[in-house]
Amino acid sequence: MDNITTVFKEKKLKLTPQRIAVYKYLQSTKEHPSAEVIYKALQPTYPTMSLATVYKALKTLIEVELIIELNVGEGNFRYDGNTSSHPHIQCLTCGKVDDIEGITFPNILEDVKQYTSYEVLANKIYFYGICENCKN
Repeated sequence: MDNITTVFKEKKLKLTPQRIAVYKYLQSTKEHPSAEVIYKALQPTYPTMSLATVYKALKTLIEVELIIELNVGEGNFRYDGNTSSHPHIQCLTCGKVDDIEGITFPNILEDVKQYTSYEVLANKIYFYGICENCKN
């Protein structure tokens, strides 16, 4: 909680209850929810919060780098409270997205530079497969 307070103070942004709620929700889950899922989860506690407010809170949290936005190619975005560089895997059957823990690509940016004239700034790595539940 101190992290969000510090970041918002430094950026001179207003720390609203809605922004805090969205941030706390993403910090409390390993899921990678869409804005709609976050909205539905917060509705019982914040009945007056609109879906538009959730989208605005997400946009702000991304801009201040407290969360990341994932585009796993399904037409809508997912959100992750874990901002460290890590790969994701998506089930092609049910759409669930998980972190892949324990694997890092520390040299990937340097390795890629050998094959392009681009100035490489960042990467996102996605894997696709069938989750344990869908296999059974």
